[in-house]
Amino acid sequence: MTLLAPERHERILDRLRRTGTITVQEIAHDLKVTKETVRRDLDQLETAGSLQRVHGGAVVSSSPSRRETSLRQRQSEHSQQKRDIARAALEFVPSSPEASLLIDAGTTTEALAELLAAPSAAEHLHTRFLTTSSVPIAQKLAEVASLNVEVLGGKVRGITGAVVGAAAVATLSRRQADVAFIGTNGVDAGFGLSTPDTAEAAVKSALVQAARQVVLLADSSKLGHRTLVQFATLKEIDVLITDTTPQPAMAESLHEADVRVIVAGTQ
Repeated sequence: MTLLAPERHERILDRLRRTGTITVQEIAHDLKVTKETVRRDLDQLETAGSLQRVHGGAVVSSSPSRRETSLRQRQSEHSQQKRDIARAALEFVPSSPEASLLIDAGTTTEALAELLAAPSAAEHLHTRFLTTSSVPIAQKLAEVASLNVEVLGGKVRGITGAVVGAAAVATLSRRQADVAFIGTNGVDAGFGLSTPDTAEAAVKSALVQAARQVVLLADSSKLGHRTLVQFATLKEIDVLITDTTPQPAMAESLHEADVRVIVAGTQ
C-alpha cells in the first residue's frame, strides 16, 4: 500500500532518531518509493527544521533544541498513540459539575478535546468550566453545551495555535483549577519538561502552577528528549500518561519525583 507523505515523514524521522543518519537509497528501499520522492520528503522535513540534509541523505538537525514542526505535521505523527493516551486521560476529568479544567495547547491534548467533544462523552460530561491556551481546542469544544469554555487572551502562535503573552500568564496567576492537562516537546530525567519557545514555556509554566493536579500527556517520542526552555520539573507533575514504559533511568527519576506513570492501553 502506498504511504501518504505524513506517514513517510514519520517513518523517516523514526529511523533518524534511532540511527542519527539516513541515506536516500535506504529510505527508498524501506518505503518502496523512488529516490526522487525521498529527496522531496527530506527537503520538506529540512524546511520544517526536523533534520539537516547532507549529500546522499540526512542527519539529525544541528539545532534540535529550537526545532518545531507545524501543527498539521505533528497531528499526523504518532496519531494512534496520542488517541490511546487521550482515552486514558479521560479518567482524570472530574465528574463534579463544579469542577474546573485547564487544557494546554498540543496535539495530544487536542486528541483529548476531540474525545470530550464527542456526543457520547458530552452526555456524561458534568464539568462546567474549562480554560485552554489553544485556539484549535477552544474551537473543538465551543459547541459542547455542558462546558463553559474560556480561551486565554494574547497573541496566537501560528505554528502551534497556542495563545502566549503577558495577559495569558496574568490570567492564570489568578486561577486554581482542579486539574490541568499539559503537553510537552520533551521530558528529560534531569531537565524536566521543555519546549522550544520562551513565550509558550511561560504559559505552560503558568498552567502547571494554576492547577491542583497536573496530568502530563506525552507520547514516547518525547521521553528522553529536551528542548531549549524548561517550563516544569518532574516534581511539579502528578501523573504522566504515555504509550510505552519509560527507560530505566527515566522511570527511576519519575519514581523519585513521585509521578504516577500510566502506559495507555495496558491499564
